[in-house]
Amino acid sequence: MAGRLGLKVDVDTLEGFCKGVPALMEVLENHGVRASFFLALGPDNSGRALFRIFRQRGFLEKMWRTRAPALYGFKTMCYGTLLPAPLIGAAAPHLLPRLAAAGHEVGLHGYDHVRWHDHLINFALERVAREISQAQETYTALMKRPASSFAAPGWQCSLASRTTLAAQHFLYGSDTRGTAPYFPAFGDRVTKVLEIPTTLPTLDELLGFHGCRPQDFTNLVLARLEKGLPQVLTLHAEFEGGPFLDEFDRLLGRCRQQGVEFFRLEEWARELLREPDNVPVAQVSLQRLPGRAGRVSCQGPLMRRPS
Repeated sequence: MAGRLGLKVDVDTLEGFCKGVPALMEVLENHGVRASFFLALGPDNSGRALFRIFRQRGFLEKMWRTRAPALYGFKTMCYGTLLPAPLIGAAAPHLLPRLAAAGHEVGLHGYDHVRWHDHLINFALERVAREISQAQETYTALMKRPASSFAAPGWQCSLASRTTLAAQHFLYGSDTRGTAPYFPAFGDRVTKVLEIPTTLPTLDELLGFHGCRPQDFTNLVLARLEKGLPQVLTLHAEFEGGPFLDEFDRLLGRCRQQGVEFFRLEEWARELLREPDNVPVAQVSLQRLPGRAGRVSCQGPLMRRPS
């Protein structure tokens, strides 16, 4: 049975935006595939992420295993510390319209990626609203319309962030790791914006983990697709749009050979929201995942939606 696969591309850095995105667009065009791109549009404070060494268990090991310093480059590793943090969206304003014109979905991945990733859990509602509004203002200036989809940096979400997405009329979010679409609940509060989680592990998590090679990761993705359930794979413009572009090209080629159907996340969201009462509810909690430093927001068991 041919599977269905949604490609979610997270763009975290200036390097990923200016170089990774055009490279991915070319490969996707060659295979006739459309993806969902989510872009952080504010300052690139990548250098500040190094402080996670003191806060997140497993961060240093992951940096070493994935050769992150060589991957991201010296300048990126200094942005926000030794070097000023450049504004990502302003660096190549033509790229967002180009993505849309090529048929890709273009959504938000926050404003300051590092700030959200590291501090969201402590943000009050007003602070979260300000972060999303700043990103939305930049997006609207570039695209002449607001974004309708949001993907949280580092899969970090909260009741405050999901409440803000509803207040700002987003169609859906892709903020968590899980198995199937749902409406997120935090305690006894069920939030109103559909969630489409990332269902597959990511290359940066598994690379080098128990000896995993890029080709092993491709085989894992294809094996999951054989089960027939729709899957969402998160790519990173800095990884798959950089040194692992050739492996991504091979993944798309093998998917095409097997008849895999690709979809944009927005298409699936609109399909599901035709009958929202059939979409289940699930609790969200912070959990650790293999190969990933720190904890991320994960979907719990699916439940019937309260009437």
